[in-house]
Amino acid sequence: MNPILNQVGTIFIPVSNIEKSGNWYCDILGLLADGEILFGHLYIVPMNGTGIVLDSKIYSAENIFKTPPFHFNTTNIDQAYEYMKSKNVELTTEIEHHQWFNFKDPDGNHLMVCKR
Repeated sequence: MNPILNQVGTIFIPVSNIEKSGNWYCDILGLLADGEILFGHLYIVPMNGTGIVLDSKIYSAENIFKTPPFHFNTTNIDQAYEYMKSKNVELTTEIEHHQWFNFKDPDGNHLMVCKR
């Protein structure tokens, strides 16, 4: 039996300001920004499924994601796109193939929303 599970536990995202970033991610995900900052540099975003941890200790301009390492799911790509526009999120693509679009967080990390 293989001791390594075929599951992704948590994705770490480098951010420059842990409190500001925690508030931003919670806002776009419709969550209460009441998460705890651990060890002065980690913010656990409450997620269903794979976790997201914002980490200011690993932040540098070289460490930000230049391509999306994962995507957030949506059941309505058009509504998700308009929602992100209404939040003044920096969108880096239009909706592509009626399936997905990319955006940046305030630190310049490239992320994706994809229809499931």
